[in-house]
Amino acid sequence: MKMKAAILRVQGLPRPYADSRPLSVEEVDLDPPGPGEVLYKIIGAGLCHSDLSTIENLRPRKLPTIPGHEAAGIVEAVGPGVTAFKPGDHVISVFVSSCGDCSYCARSRPNLCTSAFASRTDGTLVSGARRLHLGGEDINHYSGLSVFAQYAVVSENALITIPDDVKLEDAAVFGCAVVTGVGAVLNTAQVPPGGQMAVVGLGGVGMCALMGGVVAGAERIVAVDLSAQKLELARELGATDCFLAGAPGAAEAIKEATGGGLDYVIETAGVVAAMNLAYAITARGGMVVSAGLPSSTSTFSYLHGALVSEEKSIRGSYMGSCVPKRDIPRFIALYKRGKLPVQKLRSGFITFDQINEGFDNLSEGTVLRQILQPHA
Repeated sequence: MKMKAAILRVQGLPRPYADSRPLSVEEVDLDPPGPGEVLYKIIGAGLCHSDLSTIENLRPRKLPTIPGHEAAGIVEAVGPGVTAFKPGDHVISVFVSSCGDCSYCARSRPNLCTSAFASRTDGTLVSGARRLHLGGEDINHYSGLSVFAQYAVVSENALITIPDDVKLEDAAVFGCAVVTGVGAVLNTAQVPPGGQMAVVGLGGVGMCALMGGVVAGAERIVAVDLSAQKLELARELGATDCFLAGAPGAAEAIKEATGGGLDYVIETAGVVAAMNLAYAITARGGMVVSAGLPSSTSTFSYLHGALVSEEKSIRGSYMGSCVPKRDIPRFIALYKRGKLPVQKLRSGFITFDQINEGFDNLSEGTVLRQILQPHA
């Protein structure tokens, strides 16, 4: 079938993207779904910092590719052997297309699936198949999804069915922002009721982590960001304290206000400066959880003796340590009860014609989640 999609051919073009146009909207060919695959119509796709990092060449990918890894839509057709989905089902995509067979999948850690990482490097689906083409040339799949398009063919393990009464423009952010942010708090850090926590970096993932702290019943939730506007929304969503990250002596001010730091600090900005601040405000015996993806060459250092004597711990959190089939339904249930008001993160809708300008907005830090409507 023919469809419109946004193609990235060159990474690292200069801003403003409205001028350099790293994403070109073109008509491409999409093959029907093969064995174990599903074709779905994309209703909404979120613009995420991980996509921006790819455009900036902070995280190199095989080119050309169709970016996008966070979306919701409606099943159009299923390939041979698929029984879990049928046409008309409402679905959310997840950005690790787990194989279900490797040692990590067997241990209920599908977010670390080795097959998914290999296919991501190769620009294929997890089966090794390619379904995207243009003029006889293969177009690489992005995280097994490539959702900056009108349709996508993906592995059945990359989709989760959701109730039909959930708004798809809200559901779009569950496959990345929600699982990463809420999961970092509930699964990786396991913040207990009455816990003391902070979130450093208030993008879409950070705001979801903050909401995860509210769901966990944290007594104190400290929000830290460079943007005063985002701190205002953080307080509305449940932050008890707000601090500007760029203010002189920010770390010392936070430690003084919290009696020596926080027991759980979630870093979601994906930059080393944020990680340094997060580690600095982690209390003795506390845990810093990094859920933000920095440049692939970034390094973080610490005084090893202090790590030992203060008994701090450092954890990574990829996809919120989530098991999507287990966690997304419960996160959707929380959303339906008003406990995860993800609609407040939406900064507006955009069309294909506005996608480059949308990444300018994201780079400037003026938005949280813009939703691409491929059929608008």
